[in-house]
Amino acid sequence: MIAVVDDEESVCKAVVRVLRAAGLPARGYSSGHQFLKSWHFDRPDCLVLDLQMPELSGIEIQRALKTAGAQFPIVIITAHDAPHLREECLAAGAASYLCKPLDVRDLVDAVRGAIQPGGRV
Repeated sequence: MIAVVDDEESVCKAVVRVLRAAGLPARGYSSGHQFLKSWHFDRPDCLVLDLQMPELSGIEIQRALKTAGAQFPIVIITAHDAPHLREECLAAGAASYLCKPLDVRDLVDAVRGAIQPGGRV
């Protein structure tokens, strides 16, 4: 299962729809808090994570997961690209970093690449 965390409902639904159309089971979460409460029970194969969200940013969620020992790959998506954020996310272990508006093929390729053995794209 691919978890998608994005506070913009339309983006979250669209990403889930794209992944499902590509044959990848996906579930959407509207906040980092919602995802962090549930990931222990339904561990994803990959997390597609929005970088800019209220309350908890994607970087904060990424750090919390790393501290908790999460082992699944993370694909960061953002509408607010900045070189220092890209570097920080990738240095913290993100498998990929994509900018919105998302190219559907790039998104699917990033997720598939992340869940393959050796997974960083």
